[in-house]
Amino acid sequence: MILRRRDNRQQTYIVRDDAKLAHLAGTRFSVHNIPSHVDIRQVMGILSALSGVEGKRMDKTQMDLLQGTLDLLVLKTLQTGPTHGWEIAQRIQQVSRDVLRVGQGSLYPALHRLEAQGWISSEWGASDNNRRAKFYRLTAAGRKQLAAETESWERFTGAVDLILKTT
Repeated sequence: MILRRRDNRQQTYIVRDDAKLAHLAGTRFSVHNIPSHVDIRQVMGILSALSGVEGKRMDKTQMDLLQGTLDLLVLKTLQTGPTHGWEIAQRIQQVSRDVLRVGQGSLYPALHRLEAQGWISSEWGASDNNRRAKFYRLTAAGRKQLAAETESWERFTGAVDLILKTT
């Protein structure tokens, strides 16, 4: 279950303790079931909840984790060839079987950040439906970064998996 404040602040908590859940649900929080898909922006709230301190804002390391995850997804998607932004978001959603959804408000800043770092390049072209679109391509530096981020992600998820498998 996810609890959200009724005053619409962007604070999300994951609660595992039923007594705490009952207490919080009766106060200033509303209870929501976890959706079948995850908007990439929701990951920020989940990471904040995992920090262990309710109401604590994400620090730079946690924000870097979020951006690094999105960067990894974008770089991996571009590995297959030049692609425009909308198609990148669609591929991520399709390959993740509708679990991950990357909105424009997250995708385009990530694309600009990756381009500024020299990991992708862009050029204008025509999309499949003959509309003007900016196509992004992985650079040599981007291929190196993809390999490094993939290794880092596998190490991170392996560590989390070890923790989850403990009894």
